[in-house]
Amino acid sequence: MKTLFRTAAFALFATSLSFSAIAHDHSKMGQNDAAAMSEEMMEPVEAGDLTLSDAFTRATLPGAKVGGGYLKIANSSSEADRLIGGSSPAAERVEVHEMKMDGNVMQMRQLKDGLEIPAGGSAELTPGGLHLMLMNITKPLKEGDMIPVTLEFAKAGKVEVQFMVGAANASSMEHN
Repeated sequence: MKTLFRTAAFALFATSLSFSAIAHDHSKMGQNDAAAMSEEMMEPVEAGDLTLSDAFTRATLPGAKVGGGYLKIANSSSEADRLIGGSSPAAERVEVHEMKMDGNVMQMRQLKDGLEIPAGGSAELTPGGLHLMLMNITKPLKEGDMIPVTLEFAKAGKVEVQFMVGAANASSMEHN
């Protein structure tokens, strides 16, 4: 199991490095289409006391088996909630993971108990840190596509969020 997670972490890390110098072709999508999709993605999703925003994933190479999901989650409640996991037609499983450096070794692991969203606070899932792991993706994630992901929270329940597929080296929604 550790080997699978190390392989997945390396795949995510290598994908972001290998695409860092490649220019992406937006000729298949008109400027108005891309702008409309970006505007739609900028609209936060509200679920009870939670506000989910800036959801994106990165384009993947053909043959890749994993992808990462990133977003911001704000909790205006006086009680904490917990992101447990999720599902998507784009992947067999959606898990909550953390990635961190231990000396010179990058480690990634599933958060079996999920991720706490503190009362009156927020959590940000970003490349290189806390993130969603889309395991065994069904096809390559292509820049400009939208990926539906249903996130599951302990209190807020199931919440559907559209993730915009950005460039393979995107670090945030602003860089999509």
